[in-house]
Formats: sequence, C-alpha cells, structure tokens
Amino acid sequence: MDTALTRTQLVRWRAAIFTIFFVTGLGFASWASRLPAVKQDLGINDLQLGVLLFVSGAASIVGLSLANVIVARWGARRGMFATIITFAAGGLVAGLGVQFLQSYAVVCVAMVLMGVGMSATDVMMNVEAAAVEQSFEKTLMPLFHAFFSLGTVAGAGIGIAMAAWNVGVAWHLWGAAALVLIAGLFSLTAVPTREIVHDDPTTKVSRRDRFAELLSVWRDPRTYAIGAIMLGMAFAEGSANDWLTIAMVDGHGQTEAVGAIALTVFSVAMTVFRILGGPLVDRIGRVWTLRVLSIAAGVGLVMFILAPNLPVAFVGIALWGAGASLGFPLGMSAAADDPKKAAASVSAAATIGYLAFLCGPPVLGWISHQIGILATLWIIVALIAMSGLASGAAKPIAGSKVGAGHH
Repeated sequence: MDTALTRTQLVRWRAAIFTIFFVTGLGFASWASRLPAVKQDLGINDLQLGVLLFVSGAASIVGLSLANVIVARWGARRGMFATIITFAAGGLVAGLGVQFLQSYAVVCVAMVLMGVGMSATDVMMNVEAAAVEQSFEKTLMPLFHAFFSLGTVAGAGIGIAMAAWNVGVAWHLWGAAALVLIAGLFSLTAVPTREIVHDDPTTKVSRRDRFAELLSVWRDPRTYAIGAIMLGMAFAEGSANDWLTIAMVDGHGQTEAVGAIALTVFSVAMTVFRILGGPLVDRIGRVWTLRVLSIAAGVGLVMFILAPNLPVAFVGIALWGAGASLGFPLGMSAAADDPKKAAASVSAAATIGYLAFLCGPPVLGWISHQIGILATLWIIVALIAMSGLASGAAKPIAGSKVGAGHH
C-alpha cells in the first residue's frame, strides 16, 4: 500500500473515485434518457438527432486527447475540477437550449461541452482508479466501472420517472448537472495531490519533450494490442446497447417489451460481473480472465443469434453481458500499469475503444440494412474472437502487483 497515505485517506480516496464514476454515469444517462423529449421539443428528425450525437462523439475524441495534456500539466485531481465543471455546464446549456430557447445551435454547443467534459473526466478518473488499485494492490477497476453502470441505471430510472411525470427537460438536466457538480467537486477534496511522474526530477522537462512523451505511447505495440482487446469488447457492449432491442423485435419477432427485458438482462449480467470481477482477476490473473470471458461472450452471442426459442436467447444474452463486462475496465487497468505513462496510455487505449462506441452503431446500422440484424451480429462474434486473441497484451508489466493473479 501507499506508505505516504493513511488507511483512512486511502479509503476516502477510493470512495471519492467511486462517487465520480457514479455521478458521471448518472449525468450521461440523464441526457440519453430524455432524447425522445429533446427530439420533440426541438422539432427535429432522426437525422438531425444523429448529427447531435455525432457532435457529442466527435467532441469526446477531442476531450480524450486534451486529457493527456491536462494530466501532464496539472495532474488528474486539478484537471478533474475543470472537466467536471465543463460536463455540468453542458447539462445546464442543454436544458436551456431544449426547453427555453428551443435552439438546435445552442444544443450543439451543449453537446461539445458535455462530450469534452465527459470524456476528459473519463480518462482522468480511470487514471486515478488505477492509482487507487496500485495503492491497494488488488484489482478494483471492474468495481469502479460497476459504479459507472449503476450510475447509468439510476440516471435512466430517474429519466423514466421525469418523463412519466412530464417534468421539463431543463429542470431534469439542471438537477442532474447540480448533482454532478456538487458530488463531483466535493469528492475531489478527498483525492490526494500526487506528483506528476517524470523520469528524472532534476531535469526541467520542456513542454515539447513532454508532448513527445505523450505521443510516444502511439509507437508502443502494447497500446494497439490493449486497444484491440477494448475495441472488441466495446463493440460487444455497444452493439447490445444500440441493437439488442431491435434484434429481439426484427430478428426474433418479439414485442418491444421483450426487447426492453432483454436489454435489462444484458445490463444486469454486465453490472453483476463488474462487481464480482476483481476477486476473479486476483485469483486467475488478468489475461486468463479476459480469455475465459471472451469465450463466454462469443458463445453467448452465437446462442442468441441462432436461438430456436426465448429461453435459449436469454441464456445467450446473459453470457454475452457477463463476457463483455470486463474487457473495457481491464484494458484501462492494463494501460495504466506504468504510472509514468498512465494518462497517455489510458487516453490512447480509450480513444481506440471510444471509436468503437462512436463508429459502431452507424456502421452496424448500414450493414444490417443490407443483410439483416442477426447476420450483422456475426461481425461482433469475430471482433470478440479478436479481443480474446489479443488478451496476452494485458499481462501486468514488471513491478505491477495488480492483475497478476496467484495460481
């Protein structure tokens, strides 16, 4: 454990990062859950809504790149003060733009603020989570990501209630933004200010050298291999979030309600495995956990595609959710093994993963338009297999006690 911090300080630090994961999940889902109302209030069509989501996604890529520079310059704790405020400001502007100004342009500005704020916070909270993990010397990253999942469930649940009670989008988003801001900034007071690690503290690192150091991770083959693990599993997760309900209705001829139940089963399986994942990784190691789970996800998805009846489809969905649960968090954990390069590596690996979340839905939508949704899901099976084959890259680097397992 980190000798500089007392046990109480470590526990408070861990609780603070759990809280930040939870409120960012809640903030994100609060917006996503009100998209039908946003569409109606602004009087826009699906294409215009798609453009809004694309703006948010493109801003996210910018935020991922910025996070790198912010951490190198100010450290994750100070950086998150700025990015959480940016994210919350996006929620405030979105509420104003949708309900009061009914301005598409203002909502586009809100998407930029939310996208940049959310993704930059995402990198920094993962860097902090990895540091907490190294201090406790046990795998905690899946549990941090479980808190994000629980936050999205809470945010979606509140969104359903707000829509049912006809609460305006602005009041809902402002409430969520206030919660993100207050809980997020209060939590940061428990985060220790850590030194920004460089190779030799006696030499002054010029800004240009520091920038070169940030870019060097893109020349490391391990970055791309970890990216491949995360890409496959991000597709496995994202395709379920975007297409599972449609696959149930169009592919298996079920009702919309059954589609909603299917997505719930997937989300529950995923969250449960994120809660239970840490001890499993500490027992059998990061690499074997990823291999076993990629097989589970692949088998589950094949069962779902070929399912002759509903029970088989639901077993397949549960396996698919459980299998997809740890690829992203363990990829983040592996990327952050070296504290010197943690921010740059997490940012690079997250960029590859985010591209899957960003490009996946439209690409899969286009392909499924040609060949049907169930046939399209075979592409995800292939990507899961790629993820499993790349699992060896997640082997902890020398000196890291997290994720090595003890057989």
